[in-house]
Amino acid sequence: MKFVNENGALVFYHQGETVRVEAWGKDSLRVRSTMLQEFTNCDWALTEKPDVTQGKVETFFRDNWVGDGTINQVEYASITNGRIRCEVNFVGVMSFFRDDKLILREYYRSYGGTISKCSRCLKIINREWKGVIGGTGFKLSVKFDENPGEKIYGMGQYQQPYLDLKGNVLELAQRNSQISVPFMISSLGYGLLWNNPAVGRVSFAKSFTEWVAESTRVMDYWITAGENPKEILKSYTAVAGRAPKFPEDLMGLWQCKLRYRTQDEVLEVARAYQKEGIKIDQIVIDFFHWTVQGDWKFDSKYWPDPKAMVDELHSMGIKVIVSVWPSVDRKSENFYPMMEEGLLIRTERGAAQTYDYQGDCVEIDPFNPKTREYVWNVCKKNYYDYGIDAFWLDNSEPDYGVYDFENYRYSVGPALEVSNMYPQMYSRVFYDKMKEEKDGVVVNLLRCAWAGSQKYGNVVWSGDVPSTFESFYEQVQAGLNMGLAGIPWWTTDIGGFMTDDVNDPDFRQLLIRWYQFAVYSAVLRMHGDRGPYNIPPLDTRDWGGGYLHTGQPNELWSYGEDNYKIMRKYYDVRISMHDYIKSLYDEASSNGSPLIRTMFYEFPEDEKCWDLQDQYMFGDKYLCAPIFELNCYERTVYLPKGAKWKLTSTGEVFDGGQCVKVDAPIEYMPVFEKN
Repeated sequence: MKFVNENGALVFYHQGETVRVEAWGKDSLRVRSTMLQEFTNCDWALTEKPDVTQGKVETFFRDNWVGDGTINQVEYASITNGRIRCEVNFVGVMSFFRDDKLILREYYRSYGGTISKCSRCLKIINREWKGVIGGTGFKLSVKFDENPGEKIYGMGQYQQPYLDLKGNVLELAQRNSQISVPFMISSLGYGLLWNNPAVGRVSFAKSFTEWVAESTRVMDYWITAGENPKEILKSYTAVAGRAPKFPEDLMGLWQCKLRYRTQDEVLEVARAYQKEGIKIDQIVIDFFHWTVQGDWKFDSKYWPDPKAMVDELHSMGIKVIVSVWPSVDRKSENFYPMMEEGLLIRTERGAAQTYDYQGDCVEIDPFNPKTREYVWNVCKKNYYDYGIDAFWLDNSEPDYGVYDFENYRYSVGPALEVSNMYPQMYSRVFYDKMKEEKDGVVVNLLRCAWAGSQKYGNVVWSGDVPSTFESFYEQVQAGLNMGLAGIPWWTTDIGGFMTDDVNDPDFRQLLIRWYQFAVYSAVLRMHGDRGPYNIPPLDTRDWGGGYLHTGQPNELWSYGEDNYKIMRKYYDVRISMHDYIKSLYDEASSNGSPLIRTMFYEFPEDEKCWDLQDQYMFGDKYLCAPIFELNCYERTVYLPKGAKWKLTSTGEVFDGGQCVKVDAPIEYMPVFEKN
């Protein structure tokens, strides 16, 4: 083993592998290795220049027991940056310490300082490279020892009822309603970013943790040590980027449905809200307002004067956001020019098709700068120049017809190597150009994200999820873990996306419970595909803005007078919290804190808070206890130690450190204000 101090970085070589460990921000280290002659120049999610830090590199010798019982001296090396230290043993296994206490170690089975016979027989190693036949990439597996009692959070959004991810196997891949953001926070006081956009998986198993990239050329991860989750997230967002300050005029209600089919429908809804005295901040024009996918323009038959529509909405103080998909139908006027220029995703075998919903489509390749330029120019001409304020970048995973990642290729390489970064690159088709075009903050709506997406003006929503109480519960877990993965602008479709019957009283109860939660979240947004589908299409053509179905009305007053009263009351609650919500967005911009927070984020010293996942903090002030069951009108809430808590429905004050049972009529979601 050869150790080198390379300008404050620890570099070592082992059986053809080059490993580099260097200081990268406060109390943090970046770890890279490769089997190639040199590292790539990709920083991936580590886009921000870290604070000037200098690692302290040392080499030293320790006794090693040899198989015959004798002892020899072997060389070790270490690099220290503030509170974190990496130590490398004589076979290249790395161990990480916070304040000299072991927090993480690469997989290593040893006894008395020697590699055990068990390890030699199993032939299981800490870093395993397997060459991809016929290519320059490798399938990479990196294993770490188990940490008994450890809890793991973050990692983005997965549709499952677990907040603590220990014991979970997570696919590192993007799908509709699944968002891979590979940053984790440990209860042991460290955070780790798997800084690699390759498709793969991570197993947080009881026996060991394993990260797998199906095709990559470099191992790259970043690890930081911190006193608590807030400090860890602050260090992470300092190197991966933070969300900008959110515009104050978007902190109220966003109105949407599947789907407003004409500009008259949009204006009718906006005028009705104005008549009701309810200010909506933004109205969303959903999919198939266009001619065919990839034309990226209004169907003039149903949207004859978009500029006049936008001007009237602006006069009401309403911003306008329009849906753009990355799919390009073969019938589109842009298909063959883009195909000829190589601006679309390529398939490795079979027909050139990546998406088949309502058309024979290939999706754009946003990794190609020429693609970004082309798509923006079309959307600028057909949307932005009319005054459209923002873009709803749907299907941004992208939503493949079949998730066979090995069959797709981008201009920068195979999808297996980089596909997880697709939603971020898609968002930059619009973000980069809009930053050039306008003053102020760019805010677009996306269905997917990756590490660092927060810095590109992305409001991320949880995708096309079912309208069930079980799904509602899962969305709360998803939102809390998204926040811990550095994505603070997160939201859901209120009531879920897929509803069979809006007249079902059980659904309406779910809608109210979901709406109450949404008021105490980052973005209050009405949306959903509301059945039954008994509204006739506008057109007999099999293309254009009139042929596709639409859902039932989805405005606040669409679900009966009693429910409207509740939603109107909670709308007023949202508006009354404007200054407080602004302070939370400002905090997200300054230190990376999410708006909805796990209980342990605010109360890390209270051990019980690390196990709570059916309640959360909205900022540092409000403890929220959603109702996750049908016909449930009371619930038990844990009040953390170190504070007094006022129940907002009655004004009653409780001491912390206890569980209390409170009423939860349909008109009220239990919320406690910290005193």
